[in-house]
Amino acid sequence: MSGRRPARRPARRRPARRSKKQDDQLALLGAGVLALGLVITVVHWLLVHWWILLIAAMVAAVAGGLWLHKARQRAEWERVRARALRMRIAELDALDHRAFEFAIRDLMRRDGCQAEQLGGAGDNACDVRAVDPMGRVWAIQCKHRRDGDRGSAVGVGVLQQVNGTARQVHGADVAVVLTNGRFSSKAIPWGAEHRIHLVDRRLLGEWAADSRPLWDLLDRIPPPRRPTALS
Repeated sequence: MSGRRPARRPARRRPARRSKKQDDQLALLGAGVLALGLVITVVHWLLVHWWILLIAAMVAAVAGGLWLHKARQRAEWERVRARALRMRIAELDALDHRAFEFAIRDLMRRDGCQAEQLGGAGDNACDVRAVDPMGRVWAIQCKHRRDGDRGSAVGVGVLQQVNGTARQVHGADVAVVLTNGRFSSKAIPWGAEHRIHLVDRRLLGEWAADSRPLWDLLDRIPPPRRPTALS
């Protein structure tokens, strides 16, 4: 036996393994190529069959026209319904406080206002905010009384809250406290002194059952912000 050791073979290098990031990039690249090929195929097919695009455009135009026509019809029906809205004071008495706020909102809309109901937590003493056709902003605080004018009177405290937020927070030109009940004897002069308009049960009933807007029933309303169509 020879004392020579057999020559060692050089170790084979293992091929470098791709990282997960490289695998993700390759997968993304493959997906992009596949998507591009699909788009090219679809575009080529549509160019060959161009008449399908024409039919689809015609169908879309007809469908869009029908949708627009129905939307205009619904808007017109809503305007007609709003103009015809009349409510008796007994109907307002039967509402809960939240439904009462929505009823006041709808009556303001009947008068041609853009109105929204805000009542709830954090309403800053404004249950209904409206902008009338003359551009004036209204902040209305609603106080519903289940027993009507036999319930508790709305006092100066409510008016003070409205006085502190109607103009400063809501930008109101007209601040209103409205109730299906009554106001206390102290609230009436306090409201006049601080330009808070009070709408009691009698005035509310007249407004809700009539077709005249609320500003025609109140005194000392600020002048219009913008000219009306009739001026």
